Amino acid sequence: MNRSDFARLLDQLGSLSPKQRAQVQGILTALPDTAPSAVARIIPGPEACPHCQAPAEQLRPWGHSHGLARMRCHSCGRTSNALTGTPLAHLRRREQWMHHAQALIEGASVRKAAQCCGVDKNTAFRWRHRFLQAAAMHRPAHEGGIVEADETFFLESFKGQRKLPRPARKRGGAGAYFERVAVLVARDRSGQTADFRLENVDAAHITAVLNPLIDKDAILCTDGAVIYQKVARTMGVTHRAVNVQKGIRVLDGAFHIQNVNAYDSRLKQWMSRFHGVATKYLENYLGWRRMIERYRQNISPNVCLYEALGRWQPQQLMQT
Repeated sequence: MNRSDFARLLDQLGSLSPKQRAQVQGILTALPDTAPSAVARIIPGPEACPHCQAPAEQLRPWGHSHGLARMRCHSCGRTSNALTGTPLAHLRRREQWMHHAQALIEGASVRKAAQCCGVDKNTAFRWRHRFLQAAAMHRPAHEGGIVEADETFFLESFKGQRKLPRPARKRGGAGAYFERVAVLVARDRSGQTADFRLENVDAAHITAVLNPLIDKDAILCTDGAVIYQKVARTMGVTHRAVNVQKGIRVLDGAFHIQNVNAYDSRLKQWMSRFHGVATKYLENYLGWRRMIERYRQNISPNVCLYEALGRWQPQQLMQT
């Protein structure tokens, strides 16, 4: 609300009846506290010194600055606060962070997020990617059981750049193969999902991302692409291939890639609202979608704030 509208609203408060005043007071009391001090209470304390990585026991209270408690490390003697070393460090307008986190949950556009937070669209865009920087790195440490893997493709985009490193192409169409960016998605039956942007769709690049992720006793389930046979042999895991082109979608009643394909479909449908994503920011949007899928109905602005800080504590997040 701009200043003139707010002034007119204040002028009308004097004409309210006692009952109407009580209703307004009740609404204002029920609103969440978004003041910087309220956000500061939600931000968890540092788990270690951000400078020397000394344990939290080495941190001593060292006053307050800009509404945040500062701590001094007994080991290195340097001071820090809960935001030091995080993507949210030095960001202003903390009273609007929870509104921006809610905009992320809703998948709002940059302009709508800017309107909700009362900031410029460039600020909202910068906030979006600062909030998503840590979430983009949040992937499961391992996947087990039946692990489905499949690749999906996005058109390479230089959206936002002043110059194109290639001739402009016409709109529409799937694009040539060399114009598409491959993303490998791996998902087990418990819902753990990891995705990786691939430089090339070959056995070496796929093995490099799947080998640290998939347990050795897991069963890798893919489509009939020959490349996955080599990947499975290199990794030493059991491989079950589903020949979808021949109409074979399920093997032995359990082995299929329908879960990962459904996730790909939800990802593509959700991404379509942005009308093209710059390739250099693609990992951030992939992490954004993983965050939404990870918490589902339990997601909240507090969860988004923890994710933005790189504090991944599921039990604590579910209770906030």
